[in-house]
Amino acid sequence: MRPGAVLAAASLVGAAVLTACITAPEPRRPAAQGYVEMETIRALAADLPAPPVAGSPGDLADREASDALKRWEDTDRWLLAGAQAELRPPLALQHFDCALGVRTADAEVPALKRLAERVMRDAVTLAEAADRFQRPRPVVEDPQRRACIRLDPATRARSAWPARPALYGAAYAEALALAAPDRAEAVRAIGRAIGDSAAVCALNRPADVAAGAALGQALAAEQAQVADYRADASAAGAEIAALRAGGRTHPGCAAERRALAQPVAGDGR
Repeated sequence: MRPGAVLAAASLVGAAVLTACITAPEPRRPAAQGYVEMETIRALAADLPAPPVAGSPGDLADREASDALKRWEDTDRWLLAGAQAELRPPLALQHFDCALGVRTADAEVPALKRLAERVMRDAVTLAEAADRFQRPRPVVEDPQRRACIRLDPATRARSAWPARPALYGAAYAEALALAAPDRAEAVRAIGRAIGDSAAVCALNRPADVAAGAALGQALAAEQAQVADYRADASAAGAEIAALRAGGRTHPGCAAERRALAQPVAGDGR
């Protein structure tokens, strides 16, 4: 690995993921109570469409788009994809530090951490409820593909549809957009980048990512109807404003900007 890439990775994530040797644990359902009722979760899961039929034009186009992402292997974007595979709260909040203009590591932000925990509780519950399709991951089907993280057997065997990182990234992003509306565009871009990272990492294909992101946004729309969610987002917003006023920022923002300078799929996002 080239020295510049190692330095970029280190500044991107601090003590988080550095190389493909790292295992990023699949987020488990946090102990905190979620925001929405199980009936709502089940309804959202039931609305998830099926993946493209294997061998159909849509499936073949999706596979071709996935294969094109091999060009990112061993680049700074590849290293960022490994970092963004860490999606457990509150660690995942650090992915949004640069977008928010803060540094959340070691900060006293109880409302922000509570928001992340409860959002993730709903998101993991929804991902589990929606896990009824069997679409193999690119890294499983193609022996030439490399994942940017180490996968345990259970994660390798899990269906790629919908992409859980895209679901989680979208849910986090919508909560933070509500907390910091002046940074909404930037935090949503990071939410999309987290989904794209799963495709770069060969864990999911672009269609999996789109399905996961749509599911995460649908979840956020339901959460936004809940008074506790809005109250937690408001309290988190006050904490974000205080952190920003303190002037403490993430040291890896320049490296993150370099890694995200080119859109993953060349789609202009």
